[in-house]
Amino acid sequence: MGAIRFLPILLVVLTMTICGGAATSSTAAPPPVTEATLYEVAASLQMYVDELLQIPKLVGYSMQNGLTEPGNLTIGMFEKKWKFHPDLPPTTVFAYGTSAKEATIPGPLIEALRGVSTSVTWENHLPQKHIFSWDPTLIVAIPKNGGVPTVVHLHGGVHPPQEDGNPLAWFTSRYRETGSSWTQATYTYPNIQPAGNLWYHDHALGLTRVNVLAGLIGPYVVYDPKSEPLNLPSGSEFDRFLMVFDRSFLMNGSIYINSTGDNPSIHPQWQPEYFGDAIIVNGKAWPYLKVQRRKYRFRIINASNARYFNFSLSNGLPFVQLGSDSSYLNSPVQTQSILVGPSESADVVIDFSSSKTDDSVLTNSAPYPYPSGTAVDHLTGNVMKFIIASGNPSCPDNSKIPSTLVKHPAATTKDAVKTRYIALYEYDSASGNPTHSYINAKSFLDPVTETPRSGTTEVWEVINLTPDNHPLHIHLATFQAIKVQALVNLTTFSDCMTAKNDAIACNVTAYATGQLLNIPSYEKTWKNVVKIEPSYQTTVVVKFNMVDTNTPYPFNVTAAPGYIYHCHILDHEDNEMMRPLKLVL
Repeated sequence: MGAIRFLPILLVVLTMTICGGAATSSTAAPPPVTEATLYEVAASLQMYVDELLQIPKLVGYSMQNGLTEPGNLTIGMFEKKWKFHPDLPPTTVFAYGTSAKEATIPGPLIEALRGVSTSVTWENHLPQKHIFSWDPTLIVAIPKNGGVPTVVHLHGGVHPPQEDGNPLAWFTSRYRETGSSWTQATYTYPNIQPAGNLWYHDHALGLTRVNVLAGLIGPYVVYDPKSEPLNLPSGSEFDRFLMVFDRSFLMNGSIYINSTGDNPSIHPQWQPEYFGDAIIVNGKAWPYLKVQRRKYRFRIINASNARYFNFSLSNGLPFVQLGSDSSYLNSPVQTQSILVGPSESADVVIDFSSSKTDDSVLTNSAPYPYPSGTAVDHLTGNVMKFIIASGNPSCPDNSKIPSTLVKHPAATTKDAVKTRYIALYEYDSASGNPTHSYINAKSFLDPVTETPRSGTTEVWEVINLTPDNHPLHIHLATFQAIKVQALVNLTTFSDCMTAKNDAIACNVTAYATGQLLNIPSYEKTWKNVVKIEPSYQTTVVVKFNMVDTNTPYPFNVTAAPGYIYHCHILDHEDNEMMRPLKLVL
């Protein structure tokens, strides 16, 4: 959505809180906050001071008499103080955990087993008022009696609609108020999908960007002892989750979010993207990890609101990528860099035994907004440091990277029962600043138009008429891009689409004839997020079934409230690049 990042503001212009939707203003104006101020705070934090945190783990199953049984967890959302850096004052955050004391950023890793269900009772212990400003002019959850609306979505999960965390299924503390689609406090995840890496995060209507920014994120993993590739690095020391995101801070330690919109007369608070000056990994700013000269497995999740990361290692070591999002690749892919959009994940092995240096920095080179925005600098171009021990590892490294991983069915259009055209639009004010985004020129609350038949495969031709790359996320389904082709005579085609919103009537086949982009080998698997290149048409094969067996889902996918699909840049999703998805029989 353009290259505008932050505007100098007065934090008191509109300091809105979730309390009946009212806007309140302070009587004493604090000094203006500028980009220079925020940058100065981030630049004052020395890098590689905190050791990487090990994310606490909760086991989502139990063992009874030698048998594996379904598990039951209770996880709450709490307001608490969190130290992102030793030199930064404690920060007020929202965090997941079994208690306020145990709550962490990210929240606990939920470990599940394939075929064994995990039930989680999600409890909201958040206060009456949000810690951030928010925008009541969006389509947003506004409880009548105050409180912070939340709802949890298991990103990449294969589960019934009632367990999906629909934005309209929000609830406040002690379930005092609920959204129109709320039905239950406990979600049961069947864990029937192949092994892979998932994550959970807030999905409340119009508030996802601020609730995630406050800290409501956590990892989730499905293990399958029968199909897991053998001899990969394992154990809590050598197999680590890395949740990476960006934040900006004020000098008092609080997380900064712009309180003035780019079009304040239209949206008083909403900005098109949030970008922070500090890079956070597992809740710490630019941490370090001491590693031995051996192989390590890292399950990297981009939990940023809007920032893309193009990861590489400063000493030239390659990544060996095993999986993308919640799926393994058919075989490992060696690569020097990995582009990971918001909500995407990359499952990689790094072999430190061949390093010619005693440290290696995980770096980032993705401009923001991606792909044609501002270049990264010393702050946002560095992520974390690996400090590599000298000598042999303390115990022999018997791990191996197999030549093959998981054999998936090929992505092909031959079995597709329908082709849909999905167009992404950005709308600007007279000043040229974005006001909102739509999919197929429709609001989230407009009647559902995507009604795929359960158990089938479709082709979605996704047309990006905006200047940004958009990470497209389809709930429940798995999908992958097979063709990315430039749109020629873009102005003429865009004008037609704006007038008609009909790709066939606008003769899209005559315009989708430009340059073909190469799809990276590390993305050639069944994903839950696909990056949609600006000014291109991306052909996506979408499977609305169990991808490994090509069979229908073993639960009722047609129940209310259905599913959704959306851009996973959270600022876009909240305004309103999101649409309902209703499966039919």
